[in-house]
Amino acid sequence: MGFVRRRTRRRTMLVAGGLAYAAGRRAGGQGQQEEEYYDEPPPAPPPPAETGATSEMDQLKQLAELHESGVLTDEEFAAEKAKILGT
Repeated sequence: MGFVRRRTRRRTMLVAGGLAYAAGRRAGGQGQQEEEYYDEPPPAPPPPAETGATSEMDQLKQLAELHESGVLTDEEFAAEKAKILGT
């Protein structure tokens, strides 16, 4: 009886393997579509924001507010302004 059981198990394994093979072949057509998707170049990164000019302007505005409120003297304001503008 052992021989009959083995044959049944082998046949079941062959059928299951055949089904898996057929399913893989059917999915093979979808794999080509995925490959085409990956052939497209990635989207371009967004352009960098202009931080240099805006940060300098923000710093100058902050310095002007401090100068107007009396926290900074005329000399301190002029020195910090020169540092920011690089002159």
